[in-house]
Amino acid sequence: MGKPIPADASKESLTVTDNRTGKTYVVPIEHNSIKATAFKDMKAKPGPGQRAEDEIENGLRVYDPGYQNTAVISSTITFIDGEKGILRYRGYPIEQLAEKSTFLESAYLLLYGELPTKRQFHLFEREVLHHTYVHRDVDDIVGAFRYDAHPMAILTSSFAALGAFAPEANPSLQGQKLYTQGDVPSLAVMDKQIYRLIGKSISLAAMAFRIRQGRPFNQPPTGLDYTSTFLYLLDHLNEKDYKPHPVLAKALDVLFLLHADHEMNASAASTLQVGSTLVDPYSAVSAACAALYGPLHGGANEAVIRMLIAIGSPENVPEYLEKVKRKEVVLSGFGHRVYRTSDPRSFVIRKTAEEVFKVTGKDPLLETAIALHDAAIKDDYFVKRRLYPNVDFWSGLIYRAMNFPTDFFPVLFAVPRVVGWLAHWRQMMLQAGGVKIWRPRQLYLGEGERDYVTIDERAERKITNPKDEPTQVAHAFSKRGLLSRDSKL
Repeated sequence: MGKPIPADASKESLTVTDNRTGKTYVVPIEHNSIKATAFKDMKAKPGPGQRAEDEIENGLRVYDPGYQNTAVISSTITFIDGEKGILRYRGYPIEQLAEKSTFLESAYLLLYGELPTKRQFHLFEREVLHHTYVHRDVDDIVGAFRYDAHPMAILTSSFAALGAFAPEANPSLQGQKLYTQGDVPSLAVMDKQIYRLIGKSISLAAMAFRIRQGRPFNQPPTGLDYTSTFLYLLDHLNEKDYKPHPVLAKALDVLFLLHADHEMNASAASTLQVGSTLVDPYSAVSAACAALYGPLHGGANEAVIRMLIAIGSPENVPEYLEKVKRKEVVLSGFGHRVYRTSDPRSFVIRKTAEEVFKVTGKDPLLETAIALHDAAIKDDYFVKRRLYPNVDFWSGLIYRAMNFPTDFFPVLFAVPRVVGWLAHWRQMMLQAGGVKIWRPRQLYLGEGERDYVTIDERAERKITNPKDEPTQVAHAFSKRGLLSRDSKL
């Protein structure tokens, strides 16, 4: 660093000249990436007018708001090529898995790296389904939520609460190396929590669904597969030998498989950000669930349904697309942060949708959706901007046809994504070199050092931006109390 370029410098390197100092640096390129820490060696002396807060003498920092081009971990789990529309779990194309595999088999693949043998899958499925039961006190916790609470608020809180029932799984109680040693006892503790979280996720989701209807919680059945068990927990009333419809169970299994992982997205990064503190996996999954709750992440398919309702009918599609071009409305279900062509999952989902509609009947919004889909993919405005249908465009229609309320859609996203979160968490816990806490840097642009002034000496400042002071809020039911308290001042 900072020396003349050697004659034998590798072609797999980046040569950087710092124009502030004239020094040249050679940074190795590995897997088409460079280490951000290499820039810390590129130091300079502060010049006239430069701020001490810029820490120029401590080396350059890499500024990447929103992680638009930052790789935070090395992974062997999921590969995405957004330019070509490729998605693979551990090397297997998503299209092949959706056609030939099942959700739980693909979950095993994501977690452990290979497709299971019959013996391995039997063990895994048995353990997951065995751990669908929850402690009776969890019934009380979920039952304490208001009937109109958002199901994602219930699910997020319930995941965190599960940690209180597993003190043996808490590194704060059992030692910070609980999950990082990689020996048989450590792996056994880790796998038990994985079984618990995957198994109990469908139980908690069903409880969040039923409490809003005033229905008692169901106990898990025996003899059903994973998605059929979920549908049983959701829908069983008092029918003898109740079994969910096989077409709907299969459709949900395919949807779960497609949503199981999607590389380093916002919720997966949240899992690892929180998990890097060596907190228990229940807390890490709860944090990921909270991230998925956000409308920019887990609420996209719900937005598609609301958009189609707003459009109303196929004849209104051209007018709506013109409004999109004028930026008056948003085109939901098209485009993706990663994909620059069609989302490979969207083709599988459309086929699944056709199977579901044969059973449920066509949703009234379907004709509008098809008209919107066909018009948008032929319109140069959207083609030039590479706005193609994504997985959310069709999944919402399937969930709606299966009679799920729209605010339950993110829950149906979160349940299968638990597998992906746990796969990334497990990988980080077992990575060579141990776990380093994730501590991003920032660019501080605030005030420099200044002296404290007492409140009596501070002059009123003219506020030109409402963001610069607290907002006075309305108090619908406590105005008399506030007036009473103020009168005593």
